[in-house]
Amino acid sequence: MKIRIGNGYDIHRLVPGRPLILGGIEIPHELGLLGHSDADVLTHAIMDAMLGALSLGDIGHYFPPSDPKWSGANSLTLLEQVYQLIRAQHWQIGNIDSTIVAERPKLKPYIKTMGNKLAQTLGIKNDRVSIKATTNEKLGAIGQEAGICAYAVVLLEEAVS
Repeated sequence: MKIRIGNGYDIHRLVPGRPLILGGIEIPHELGLLGHSDADVLTHAIMDAMLGALSLGDIGHYFPPSDPKWSGANSLTLLEQVYQLIRAQHWQIGNIDSTIVAERPKLKPYIKTMGNKLAQTLGIKNDRVSIKATTNEKLGAIGQEAGICAYAVVLLEEAVS
């Protein structure tokens, strides 16, 4: 079996007047993430990890913020398109491991729903998607609640014909 590993990272600023979307679900919070699309840092980090595993660049190459077509885009729709590109190269997801870094809101109540939503979008089993959440212990921009970031690692396996 051939495997490839990719890692991804994304960060967006928290601002009033935007919904907080993480892992494809809206989380109640007084602030949301600022970005050209829905600014879902978790899904963006996963997409970058998938693309990186096959040396296919990053999401900015496929969905540039300068293109109005992607304004307000649902990141789950973008994730589906990235996975189609991966599948066209004859690879499939082995597993995803990710971490969201945020001081607030507390994300534990939403982790399972996020994982289920991502797994459903990708058409993979729920146990292939791991999401963890942590704080930055009030250090730096994330710790001061100026933004939220996410890290992801994706293992791709060569698809068996």
